[in-house]
Amino acid sequence: MAKASSYDEEFIVNSRGLELFTCQWLPASREPKALIFICHGYAMECSITMESTAIRLVEAGYAVFGLDYEGHGKSGGLSGYMDSFDDLVDDCCIHFRSVCERKENKGRMRYMLAESMGGAVSLLVHRKMPGFWDGAVLVAPMCKIADDVKPPTVVVTVLMTLCNVIPTWKIIPTKDIIDLALKQPHIRDEVRSNPYCYKGRPRLKTGHELLRVSLELEKTLNQVSLPFIVLHGEEDRVTDIGVSRQLYKEASSSDKTFKSYPGMWHGLLYGETPENINAVFVDIIGWLDAKTSQGNSRLEREQKMAEDDGDHRAKDK
Repeated sequence: MAKASSYDEEFIVNSRGLELFTCQWLPASREPKALIFICHGYAMECSITMESTAIRLVEAGYAVFGLDYEGHGKSGGLSGYMDSFDDLVDDCCIHFRSVCERKENKGRMRYMLAESMGGAVSLLVHRKMPGFWDGAVLVAPMCKIADDVKPPTVVVTVLMTLCNVIPTWKIIPTKDIIDLALKQPHIRDEVRSNPYCYKGRPRLKTGHELLRVSLELEKTLNQVSLPFIVLHGEEDRVTDIGVSRQLYKEASSSDKTFKSYPGMWHGLLYGETPENINAVFVDIIGWLDAKTSQGNSRLEREQKMAEDDGDHRAKDK
């Protein structure tokens, strides 16, 4: 029986001289409907943790591309450490654009699929590349860190003071996110046994960056203008479902959808029961298929802008 998908991986070098791990899953015997770019969560990675997600999307006809952030997965940098969230966003912008500019991908629709911290990454990528994306699937996005995970305010204040002195130290007190995020015990065991997933306490500068970005995003949700679907478990104790509702309400996008799931936790893509995961992917793929079947309005807009620019230049001569 022929394979339904092909898988490849490659290391690239970012602007800071670090090797970043990239991977891709492509439909083996047909042209992809569109391109999907994975933005994985904090302490996670693409090629193992997100593989089941990628395979489901490829089987639905999409090409899927992953990038392990600096300090995550198989990429270079100190494990679990981010000196600047903006660097992660820039790395994603550069790599995602380079994939879209490949000859075989020009003209194809482009989506981001983002989980947890990856939701913050994708929204900031969108801010840097407005008009570039046809949509985003935001799964329990980190627009605010839930109170169950965030240390008390007085502790946060002390730790932020120490951040400039001992930025890489793993001393932020927090509950075990794996236990809070993933409902299925065997999935927790798989994540804990994955050598590419970071399991230590959050490093000081990493915690600072996560808090800084989540606070910034919470205040600027009205700047989100791309089409999106946001999906959130009602029993999520890692990211705040209230802010996902707020994102849906305040975003300036005219094309937005909100789905909540009673009884589900944070890890909707792979941490739930098989029945629950299937229900989530029915919604994700249904939304993607509906968007893709409408045609590439972004490409039409780009072509019209190019034509108008050409007309203006001709008149100026």
